[in-house]
Amino acid sequence: MLIIVALAIALLIKTFIVQAFFIPSGSMEDTLEIGDKILVNKLVYHFRSIQPGDIVVFNGEGSWVPTAPSHPSSDPFVRAYDATLKPVFDSIAGLFGTAPGQTDFIKRVIGVPGDHVACCNAQGLVTVNGVPLHEQSYLYPGETPGEAPAGYSGRFNIVVPPGRLWVMGDNRAVSDDSRLRQNDPGHGTIPESAVVGRAFMIVWPPSRWRILPIPSTFLKPGIDKPATSAAAAAAGSGAVRIEPAAPFLPLAAGFAGAVPLTWLQRRLRRRWRRRLPRGS
Repeated sequence: MLIIVALAIALLIKTFIVQAFFIPSGSMEDTLEIGDKILVNKLVYHFRSIQPGDIVVFNGEGSWVPTAPSHPSSDPFVRAYDATLKPVFDSIAGLFGTAPGQTDFIKRVIGVPGDHVACCNAQGLVTVNGVPLHEQSYLYPGETPGEAPAGYSGRFNIVVPPGRLWVMGDNRAVSDDSRLRQNDPGHGTIPESAVVGRAFMIVWPPSRWRILPIPSTFLKPGIDKPATSAAAAAAGSGAVRIEPAAPFLPLAAGFAGAVPLTWLQRRLRRRWRRRLPRGS
C-alpha cells in the first residue's frame, strides 16, 4: 500500500508540478554541465508568460524532431493496451529515467512572440527589440554572442511569430538551436505549446547546487516591448536531447506523502475493528 500510494503521488508531482532531467550534452555550458540534474517547474507558465532569459525544456517532436509515423495494430487488444496501460507504464518508467522515445531539449529563451531578435550589431551583440544583450555572465567562457557551430552562420534577423519562441544555447559554438533551423517551418522558432516547463534549479551534483535565475541583461528597459513597426520586420551540431533523470524530489515527496496517509489508514482501520462487537 505504501509503495502504491508513493508512486501515485510521485506520478502526480511529475506530471503536473516538477520533473527532473539529466543533461547529457554541452550545448548549455557553463550554465548547465554534462551530468547535471535539474528540476523543471511545470506550473509556472500557468501563472505567468514565458520570458526572455528563461531556460526552458521543450518537446521537439513535430518541430525539431520529425513526428514518428503511427502504425496502429490490427489487434484490438494491442490497441486497447496502447490507449490505456501503455501510457501508465511509460509514466512509471519515466520516474526512473527510462521512458522511451524522449524528444526533449533545453535552451535559453531569447525572444518571445512579437520580439525583433537579431545578430549582431556593430559591437557584435545580440539585440532584442533594438536593446543589446550583454551575455558574458552566462555564455561559455571565451565565446562571443555571434559564434556558431562550424559551417553555420550565427547571423539572424527575425520578428518572432505569434505563439512561438526564439531559443539559443549558452555554448554558442556547439549549440544546434534556432539559428541553425531558419530554413525549417517556423524559421527556427519553436511553439510555446511545446514547452514542458522552466528549469529553475540544479540539484546534482551537490557541488553544483544552485538556482537558475533570469540574467540581469534581460531586465533592461525596452526588451519587454515587442517590435510593432514595419521597419522592425526581419530581412530576407549540439542540440542533444536531454533525458529524464530519476526524479528524486517527486519520489521522495511521494513517499513522504504516502507514509502519513498509510499510517492514518491503518489507524482508522484499527479503530473500526475495536468498535466491532466481539465475535463479529
